[in-house]
Amino acid sequence: MLDTMTLTKITGAFCGSLLVFLLGSWVAEELYHADHGHGKKHAVGYEIYVEEPEALEEAVDEELNFDTLLAAADLAKGAKVFGKCKACHKLEDGAKGTGPHLYQVVDRAVSSVEGYGYSGALIAVADIWTAVELNGFLENPKNYAPGTKMGFAGLKKPEDRANVIAYLKSVN
Repeated sequence: MLDTMTLTKITGAFCGSLLVFLLGSWVAEELYHADHGHGKKHAVGYEIYVEEPEALEEAVDEELNFDTLLAAADLAKGAKVFGKCKACHKLEDGAKGTGPHLYQVVDRAVSSVEGYGYSGALIAVADIWTAVELNGFLENPKNYAPGTKMGFAGLKKPEDRANVIAYLKSVN
């Protein structure tokens, strides 16, 4: 038969295990809680972002603002910003470089430089290099045309993009 000491050990082990389980549950809840500040718990999952009409209006406003920036662009600053492009691109017609030449690139057909092996990603996003298309591409080439061979991180400032596009447009 079980003596009192063995029964006490079994009961103590059970209570200790329950305590460890409850403390572990409490610690896990504190670390991985799903409370989003609304006073109630939400199911874990992915939120799917749906673009609201206001966001579409903002995109149109952004395009209008870029046209304003382009109209007020500074060619000297554009030439300075183009210094970041010189390592791979040339401005002379037919000049060879790591990337295609940018002579008359504004309003030129995408992937139209003879002898340059384009990745094909650009054709999927645009037909003509308009100022708006160049703005989107120069902001972040990898996001604008996934799969592009261009390794440049992009120009974050809209003024820099407007200046360099105006500069490229002026070079003939």
